[in-house]
Amino acid sequence: MPDRRVAGATFYAGLAALVLCELARVYFIMPLPGSQRIHSIDVAYLLHGYRWWLRAACLLAIAAGAVSVVQLRPRWPPAVATLAALALIGYVDLEMTAEGMFAPPHQLSMLPRATSTIDESSLVLGVERNGEASAYPIRFLVYYHRVEDVVGGEPVLVTYCNVCRTGRVYSPVVEGRPERFRLVGMDHFNAMFEDASTGSWWRQATGEAVTGPRKGAVLREIASGQLTLREWFALHPGSRVMQPDPASRDEYDDKARFERGESKGNLTRTDPGSWQEKSWVVGVQVGGASKAYDWNELKRRRVLNDVCGDRPIVVVLGEDGQSFAAFERPAAATEVTLDGDVLLAGGRRYDLAGRDLAAPAQRLAPVPAYQEFWHSWRTFHPGTARGP
Repeated sequence: MPDRRVAGATFYAGLAALVLCELARVYFIMPLPGSQRIHSIDVAYLLHGYRWWLRAACLLAIAAGAVSVVQLRPRWPPAVATLAALALIGYVDLEMTAEGMFAPPHQLSMLPRATSTIDESSLVLGVERNGEASAYPIRFLVYYHRVEDVVGGEPVLVTYCNVCRTGRVYSPVVEGRPERFRLVGMDHFNAMFEDASTGSWWRQATGEAVTGPRKGAVLREIASGQLTLREWFALHPGSRVMQPDPASRDEYDDKARFERGESKGNLTRTDPGSWQEKSWVVGVQVGGASKAYDWNELKRRRVLNDVCGDRPIVVVLGEDGQSFAAFERPAAATEVTLDGDVLLAGGRRYDLAGRDLAAPAQRLAPVPAYQEFWHSWRTFHPGTARGP
């Protein structure tokens, strides 16, 4: 009898450990209550990386006690418990993985303006490299979270996290070689990607590997802009634009609720007030300093002349109320004003790409600027200041 009790305890301990490991692995990398507010990235990575070893150990414990347990009457409780545990593993692997919930594009179709089917009031992330321009509608990116493409002969990784409202474009070249990435989950409400070569996890908002063999490495960011497609075409008439993938059509935000701030989801909603968790800000980085500007104030004034660190800068909003950009001002004493969508500075006229309209080869120096939720910007830029 004591041996049978030990065997039974081993059997049920293995089952319990198997279930707890599976639930913990999901909990730490998905937006579940409390999971995103704790520093659990290393534990999550350990559970994920060693999941097959942990499963094997639990199954060995289950097998060790199974013979004795099934001799008990009735036999159905251990059988049902075992089947339920195995079903949980299958459900977690097939339905609860981030990549399973947000499948990558089956095919990437990029078309010019003449044949594009995309509403030009749509918001896009635009990229220009080596004289070639491409635009990626945010209504697609909020589902995919990342799109791999080539622009101007250079591979690009276009990323977006709708829980942080962060759009970033990176070079996927790591250690001299193009790397492949898949969506693995999130940490502190920000999407994480796993590289195929080492299994390291990379944070979407910063491009930094936060755990794994490449921890501390940072992807090179590629300059991008968030504008309406109409404004992007005005600046880059030869641009291509991403088209819907038939395999994912039912998953898209076709009514553009998210980009207009009308999403009702708890994670993706917008706070209409200023400096709330889900309020919109434009965050800028320049000269090692960072600063956030209230979107409501930017909409009211359309042009904000300020200083970030020791650099005189300007943040501007287009007439459409959605397209924005930031630049270094030519001099601290030079105030930038707007005439429609034309920037006036020091007697010169510039477009929203910062190009001098009289001499397009000359440009205002761009400042990296991002629209995102306030909770995201302050989390990943803890020393940020607030603009006027």
